[in-house]
Amino acid sequence: MKVENMDGTMLKKAFIGAAQFLDDNKEEVNGLNVFPVPDGDTGTNMFLTMKSAVKQILNLEEHSAGKIAIAVSNGSLMGARGNSGVILSQLFRGFANGLREKESVNTIDLAESFKLASDTAYKAVMKPTEGTILTVARGCAEYALKIAKDEKDIIIFMKKVIEQGNIVLNKTPEMLPVLKQAGVVDAGGKGLMCVLTGAYNAITTGEEIVLETLKPEVVEYKPVPHDIDTANIKFGYCTEFMINTNKGEPEKLRNDLAKLGDSLMVVGGEGLIKVHIHTNSPGEVLEEALKLGELNDIKIDNMRYQHEHIIANEDYTEIEKRNNPNKKYSFIAVSIGEGIDTVFSELNVDYIIPGGQTMNPSTEDILNAIKEVDGENIIILPNNGNIVLAADQAKELSDKNVYVFPTKTIPEGITALLSFNLEADIEENLEVMKEAIANVKTAQVTYAVRDTEINDTKINKDDIIGISKGKIVSIGNDIEEVAFKLLKNIIDEDSSLITIFYGNGTEEDKAIELSNKIEEEFDDCDVEVVFGGQPLYYYIFSIE
Repeated sequence: MKVENMDGTMLKKAFIGAAQFLDDNKEEVNGLNVFPVPDGDTGTNMFLTMKSAVKQILNLEEHSAGKIAIAVSNGSLMGARGNSGVILSQLFRGFANGLREKESVNTIDLAESFKLASDTAYKAVMKPTEGTILTVARGCAEYALKIAKDEKDIIIFMKKVIEQGNIVLNKTPEMLPVLKQAGVVDAGGKGLMCVLTGAYNAITTGEEIVLETLKPEVVEYKPVPHDIDTANIKFGYCTEFMINTNKGEPEKLRNDLAKLGDSLMVVGGEGLIKVHIHTNSPGEVLEEALKLGELNDIKIDNMRYQHEHIIANEDYTEIEKRNNPNKKYSFIAVSIGEGIDTVFSELNVDYIIPGGQTMNPSTEDILNAIKEVDGENIIILPNNGNIVLAADQAKELSDKNVYVFPTKTIPEGITALLSFNLEADIEENLEVMKEAIANVKTAQVTYAVRDTEINDTKINKDDIIGISKGKIVSIGNDIEEVAFKLLKNIIDEDSSLITIFYGNGTEEDKAIELSNKIEEEFDDCDVEVVFGGQPLYYYIFSIE
């Protein structure tokens, strides 16, 4: 079989085959995650991005290669999930630009489009890292340009490009030491080679490919649990306010307020202090605060009443959105658990997007959230490094005044909101938020999904691991012991507040026992225990 020109019908078949092959191999790609944590989702994100792309062409009555490529680009742009998915969508965008006016394509057209694809993806990433999907894409493109003039058969051309791509992929551990230590190739690069291989397989067979996995996804997710007994809410009033003060004593205030409630957060310093607390005595809290200065932006909510109201209406949408066309600011936050949803809601987040590890929202999900809020300035808190690019992409697609504040963890998102001043202008707030998250550390406890070796340390499948700043700090078999070792490694003399978010499946009693042990070890620190409800991670710690 020899093919010198590929029309839209064949290109369509190639894309469907690419999606199918990626679906078949996505778990292998997921398993290449550098760290052995249960959130390796590169393959899943790339496949969901491809699935969105292919949906655009399944019923497209077009025989033009250019039109097919453009439809794929548009679909992948909206469906992009995670950094790998966003980069894949940018590769398709560049590829489509190269084929825009083409009825059919030859090897030279493909090679030039591969090069445009690579260039577009590199430009989309602020600080490109070699040894990733970008390197593999560039290696394929450069080799394609090299052979295109002499190799006219698209089948042979694609076979050679794939062979070269796999050579580049196998070199990625030499470019990124972290890959070499883990004994894996780059997951995104592997995903890209699955795409190319699937396309090649599709055009070399006469069989009709049916992508059966293009079914609507059903995600079971409830932002707020509806089975809480309101009588068991220990502290019933969510109290929040700002203090204008020149005394600047947030630590003393925190100690004075600690006996009046829980979920206490006191941030700021000389000039302005922001307070959030759950209490049964909001009046006493305000009296203590008045000793430091004038109060403003006071908000006191009866949480028992709010919960009963939510149950009665069975509708959390209005609580999520809090839509107000006269608002100066609207906040959108990506959240990962029932309890964390509640914290964000109490901090005036207008729209909560379910997401996080293993369930990255798409560009379209974020764009839909932007459409649902009406603040003059819309601030997005991704709260996960793998969601930032999708948020940036949604911002570019929106005609609203959107700012992506690139929080990479839940504690960073909470701290950013606590530092926000509704009376200040946007630029001042963004700078204050940046300074605030620089003073918060995030740590997490989860389990290993595979055997590996990192920094000369052997990790076995199912080991409990403590992580901070992308490094595995503690390993063991007991969750609370690993958590305690983790905190001992990262708490320093500047630490004053530790918030424990315990996850879905973690017992509250265990979290309280851990809290007591931490308080005994670090008597200068205040410790708060909050139900986070996050999956996969037994604990998320915020250290300020």
